[in-house]
Amino acid sequence: MRFFKTFFVNILVIGILMYLLVWVAAQILSVYTRHGQSLTMPNLKGLKMEEAESILRQKGLRYTITDTVFVDKLPKLAVAEQNPEPNSKVKEGRIVYLSINSDASATVLMPNLINSSLRYAETVLGGMGLVLGNVTYRPDIAQNAVLDQLWHGQSLQPGAKLPKGASIDLVVGDGSGGALVPLPNLNGLSLQDATNVLQSSLLQLGTVVYEGQVKDSTRAVVRRQNPPFEEGATLRGGEFVDLFLSMP
Repeated sequence: MRFFKTFFVNILVIGILMYLLVWVAAQILSVYTRHGQSLTMPNLKGLKMEEAESILRQKGLRYTITDTVFVDKLPKLAVAEQNPEPNSKVKEGRIVYLSINSDASATVLMPNLINSSLRYAETVLGGMGLVLGNVTYRPDIAQNAVLDQLWHGQSLQPGAKLPKGASIDLVVGDGSGGALVPLPNLNGLSLQDATNVLQSSLLQLGTVVYEGQVKDSTRAVVRRQNPPFEEGATLRGGEFVDLFLSMP
């Protein structure tokens, strides 16, 4: 009788142990299976690195930065490219490779637009990431031919380094060939008004001289001009007129 009682106890203990072993194995398998589940890759493009890093951490993903690029329309230090692509299936713990938008402005080399047509110059500027700014006309026999290229009012040499997106002003010929134009009377005008009159008269601003104490150049007016104004006087289109200004 005692033998059978011991036998059944042993069987019960063995059964409990086997149940516990199966339960533990099932829990381990469940954890392992969840660990290997596929995740949907989030779209990180355009996000600042702080945001992208937070999202990847929440997803249980790792990342490494493989490259820096320059994309004008993206914020600096934002994600420009990612691998794997958004919405692809990845495993937890996967390394995500990121390209980051540079925090430095891209530069381009100024092309040589002199003697090219205005239309061609605009095409070249756009293709190089530059912008066509103001177009002014100067008396010249070549109509719409580029005579000068300017940035912030200064002539640019071909090959000069410029920030991408810079606005380039162009001076082009008006096709007049330097015909005779009336010399305007600039006396009493401000520098800005005198410059506008000269441009509309197909003449150019020459040397500007301030005489006496000039505390505010914007209030100074033209006192003399060279060549001096005379009724019926003319100049060749494109010639320069010097101005002498003082306070009113």
